[in-house]
Amino acid sequence: MSDSIAVVWDDALLGYTMGGDHPLHPVRLDLTMRLADSLGVLATDRLEVLKPAPADEGLLTLVHDPAYLEAVRRAPADPGVGHGLGTADNPIFEGMYDAAALITGGSVLAARQVHEGRAQHAVNISGGLHHAMRDAASGFCVFNDAAIAIAWLLGRGYERIAYVDLDVHHGDGVQAAFYDDPRVLTVSIHQTPLTLFPGTGFPEETGDADKALGSAVNLALPNGTDDSAWLRAFTAVVPSVLRAFQPQILVTQCGCDAHHEDPLADLALTVDGQRASYRAMHELAHEICEGRWVVLGGGGYGLVRCVPRAWTHLLAEVAGAPLDPATEIPESWREDVVRRGLRARPPTHMTEGGYTGFSRWDPFTESRVDRAVMRTRRATFPYFGLDPDDPRD
Repeated sequence: MSDSIAVVWDDALLGYTMGGDHPLHPVRLDLTMRLADSLGVLATDRLEVLKPAPADEGLLTLVHDPAYLEAVRRAPADPGVGHGLGTADNPIFEGMYDAAALITGGSVLAARQVHEGRAQHAVNISGGLHHAMRDAASGFCVFNDAAIAIAWLLGRGYERIAYVDLDVHHGDGVQAAFYDDPRVLTVSIHQTPLTLFPGTGFPEETGDADKALGSAVNLALPNGTDDSAWLRAFTAVVPSVLRAFQPQILVTQCGCDAHHEDPLADLALTVDGQRASYRAMHELAHEICEGRWVVLGGGGYGLVRCVPRAWTHLLAEVAGAPLDPATEIPESWREDVVRRGLRARPPTHMTEGGYTGFSRWDPFTESRVDRAVMRTRRATFPYFGLDPDDPRD
């Protein structure tokens, strides 16, 4: 396998715009790539930038119904097509089919690069649109590129694929796509569905009872969970189930909307905690599946202060050249933010001074986060032959 790193990017990916003040504004992608470029992240010798082609109907129907594809095509001229289109979350915009197909093509290209051994890791920050369902748009997502990339990998003969979703929202569309497929383990770490869209992702959602029990793991965290508590919870669940499942390839959705300033959610991570989560996933990819790691973006609505920093750290981590958190952000990038008329004050450094140390989970504590951990472990660990009460598992 090559030790090179593939980054899927084309300015055309900025065409996924829902207009006006919609939270999923493509400026977050543009600012990320500009920040990464200004800090030399994209100049790493091992890194190659690749342009995607749109996913064709054969790829899209690996997950989506043909009737839904037709509805997406017709929507700009026929806004009453239904299928979740034309809502406040999923407004109709010109070129939406082509834009969503291009993002999907990018995620499949990333998966192909890793599968074919052309790259050890591959990343598509425009991807990770994990809420789209088989026959409906949902939660800002038109096509479920993550599920389609996984389905494409299954078609290449993989028998064990792990999908880990770090987004603050439950990865419901990907879970739904593979809920009855024991070849795919879906793991989602998110804010409790009692207080956040989409209202799913309870620990007791563990896979189809007849076909794939134990194929879904959900860790639902209480509002206000900070860096240390998030990392404690992650470490208490995710490495154990991945090691037990032994995936041949790892797909990670790296939504950064668990940030404390995110306008749509209520967790409290800093960019430092998010950087630590990316490092943890990178280490697990090397430990468990020989570094085969497909990395996708996702949510994140702090367009200036969160997403560009978090995903620049992600790109640097994937490239094997992590940035010093104390790195100063170039004045030229900050001036660009001001020129664009964006309301948020641009950050000056790649850190927020977040504390990422944490104590390991044990079964004798009673914090809200520890109760969430125990609920997940008791719901899922026995399916992996693990003891939910033993901190060594």
